[in-house]
Amino acid sequence: MKVLIIGAGILGASLSYRLSRAGAEVTVLEADQPASAASGRSFGWINASFYADAAHHALRVAAMAAHHRLAADLPEAGHIWQGALWFETEGVGFEQMHSALKALGYPVDVLGQAEVTALEPALHAPPSRALRFPSEGAVNPAALTRSLLAASGAKVLSGIAAKSLIEVGGKITGARTAIGPIEAEHTVLAAGITTPRLLHGLGLNLAMVPRPGLLLRTDPVGFRLKHILISPEQEIRQLSDGGLLAPCAANHQADSAETIPDRAAAIAATLTNLRALFGPDISEAETVLGHRPYPADGLPALGLVAQGLSLAVMHSGVTLAALAAEALAAEIMGQGAHPLWHPYRPERLLIPQT
Repeated sequence: MKVLIIGAGILGASLSYRLSRAGAEVTVLEADQPASAASGRSFGWINASFYADAAHHALRVAAMAAHHRLAADLPEAGHIWQGALWFETEGVGFEQMHSALKALGYPVDVLGQAEVTALEPALHAPPSRALRFPSEGAVNPAALTRSLLAASGAKVLSGIAAKSLIEVGGKITGARTAIGPIEAEHTVLAAGITTPRLLHGLGLNLAMVPRPGLLLRTDPVGFRLKHILISPEQEIRQLSDGGLLAPCAANHQADSAETIPDRAAAIAATLTNLRALFGPDISEAETVLGHRPYPADGLPALGLVAQGLSLAVMHSGVTLAALAAEALAAEIMGQGAHPLWHPYRPERLLIPQT
């Protein structure tokens, strides 16, 4: 089967890898360079401690397991399973978080201040308590994207945008580009925030909302963190070069801001927070702006939208990508839909144009 994937972010790359291994002939079309959009500007945290409800939690737990399968297949992918320390709230909020995750069977430990200090001595003001999620991890999404594309053997056309989809007799048969039509038996939209534009040409509106996000990387620091940290002000993880990576918004996965009115102020606040946690020797190396693909209800969308056409669009794409690719590849190759994805079919977000 010839499959065209529009978008070479982490979702498109994961799908190209799984489809190629399933025997498909895959072409990946990318308007810029692989991982140049949201996937290259992502925090990279793989977790199920952030979730909307029990079904969403189960999906994310299964997605973490899919990442372990991917890491076993592709050791160069660079997964790190360091665990996370969460001390975002205290009091009732802390107890509720602990109880809810325990009830779901998620691995979680309560640590006292002395235990936190022993694990993370770089913290200048360790919390009185923290939750430890030992099964969580992280990955460099841009590096993983490139590894998946290389391992897939797919034909990757970079710098070539899909102008529109080709529809013949009610079936999608590929895409029009500046170099001519690219035909396929099945097409997948994994194009992030540009997905609605391509669906619009078919008379469909995809309900999405803007979710810009600033991500700050510091210059390398002398200390080393053992965990991903989720504090009241920041989510923080350390990169292999020693730099710290921090979204410029507290609880960034649930951040509902549609604009960033003052970029300089957001960066300054992030640096202030990091210096309060680790001392004054924290300096900005780079801050990038990413536009996160965010369905209007905040939940993922995966599956068939028209004959010959599927889509994959979701926030927390890093966590969900490995499982989304397994599920959609199996569906495209005729093995049916994955049951965990049934609540997240795209039709709930598609509005016919009037």
